[in-house]
Amino acid sequence: MKTRWTMLVTIFLCTLLLTACMYPEERKAENQVPDVEQLASVQRAITEYQADTGVLPIKTRDMDTDIFIKYLVDFEKLVPKYLASPPANSFEKGGLFQYIIWNPEENPTVKLVDLRVPEKIREVKIRFVGTKYPQYKDSITPYIYTINFKNIGYKEDVTVASPYSTNQLPVIVSTQGELYVDYSIDLHQFIKEQGLTPKPGEDIRMLLAEHYPVVPAYSLPYTVDDNNEPIFMYEPAK
Repeated sequence: MKTRWTMLVTIFLCTLLLTACMYPEERKAENQVPDVEQLASVQRAITEYQADTGVLPIKTRDMDTDIFIKYLVDFEKLVPKYLASPPANSFEKGGLFQYIIWNPEENPTVKLVDLRVPEKIREVKIRFVGTKYPQYKDSITPYIYTINFKNIGYKEDVTVASPYSTNQLPVIVSTQGELYVDYSIDLHQFIKEQGLTPKPGEDIRMLLAEHYPVVPAYSLPYTVDDNNEPIFMYEPAK
């Protein structure tokens, strides 16, 4: 009996060891965060590709696609000549980031989109549109509302982890029924810490996009009021 028990324990431990060894490379913790070296390698690859071809390695998207997800890197054009393989933390390898080219006309720069954001938005939207009446809660502007999460089956308000701070960012909804992440907290914090005074009418999301490797995708435009506080700059298309 003792021998049999020892054998079972040994098999169990071996199974754990094999599972750890076979754990997909792309699911490792270090591949779930922005990586400076991976960004740099993709940057070099697109620079070389553009020098050789005169164009950028991007996937074709509709002209009205959100600026933060409009210019996705097409790794099929880079691999294997300019890059051995897509980065381990990329969507193509099962990672949490889509690689994009920011400012393609003036200064093509590799940036990231955190895919946990659209995933969370899709999850909430399924419940939001599944109710008989739209579950708007409090008005933020005439066109933007908070969501009554309790009425769509959540025990507490849904938030998204900020890519810029330790903040948890709210998920909000427009009167058009589209869901977004509210970056107001991060924008206020960034402007204050950097001592910035943007001009009213300027889309201050660009400050985050230029400063950080991750862009504030799936958001609405913001500017500042007379007190240098972030406010939404959004009105539905007529």
